[in-house]
Amino acid sequence: MRIVMAGASGFLGTRLAERLRQSGHDIVRLVRRPSERPDESSWDPAQGRLDQAVLAGVDAVINLSGANVGDHRWTAAYKRVLRSSRIDTTDTIAQTIGRLPADERPRVLLQSSAVGWYGDTGDQAVAEEAPAGNTFLADLCRVWEAAARPAEDAGARVVLLRTAPAIDAGGSLIKPLLLPFKLGAGARIGGGRQWMSWIALADWLAAAEFLLERDDLAGPVNLVSPRPVTNAEFTRELARVLHRPALFSVPGPVLDLVIGGLAGEAQRSQRVLPGVLSQAGFAWAYPEIGAALAATLGAQPAMAP
Repeated sequence: MRIVMAGASGFLGTRLAERLRQSGHDIVRLVRRPSERPDESSWDPAQGRLDQAVLAGVDAVINLSGANVGDHRWTAAYKRVLRSSRIDTTDTIAQTIGRLPADERPRVLLQSSAVGWYGDTGDQAVAEEAPAGNTFLADLCRVWEAAARPAEDAGARVVLLRTAPAIDAGGSLIKPLLLPFKLGAGARIGGGRQWMSWIALADWLAAAEFLLERDDLAGPVNLVSPRPVTNAEFTRELARVLHRPALFSVPGPVLDLVIGGLAGEAQRSQRVLPGVLSQAGFAWAYPEIGAALAATLGAQPAMAP
């Protein structure tokens, strides 16, 4: 396939572009600077500028753009960045697809979203048919997904990738935890009873390629492991893989002080299941959290006692 990708320089985008190239696909990266290579094309989503010719005749578009939710405190200004970095990019791509003639339109748009859509589900397991929650991230996901509608209305197959945090040593979930856990300061959040949805990076990459090729699948798809875990179980397994204790608990008020608005999301419970992928016969390489952590962290050097 010839594939145009936005967000190809991010954590997931870099790895997905590499995998797809290894599978023989031709990748064109959208960049927000003057293009410097044949496999790059410049665009300006803040101004809604994307040359239609870049998308005309390609097989697929993948949009993984969006500022990282864990990189900054959630000030009012950064919440605007989180929103604009997602809505502007998605709207620009979807509107451009919608303006293309039918015979030049990409067949599929893989559009990034997040399990934040569901808000706090408590102990209830939810799948793709569940409504959006009432949190900041849920509202963001609602508007984000809606921005892709012009592409769907024009006849493109749109797949909404409701992604859980990916398990990888360089990922936004694991990377900040490595040092405190190695120092023996690993801790569960609050009582640790809240559910966490997650997915091994290898499974996320495989699922994205699976969805790219499955012409019968569209709409929201949860990219999650079939076995969500509680925060206490995740903490215990991470400590086990790193051969360190994890005896502490971080109270909610302390978390609020350290990371601000994101603390509320970290304390919410999300028990999200992969209904669509399961029904479609997708096979997870790492359905269990212990195996996923061991696969990515097994070679991590242990700290001296």
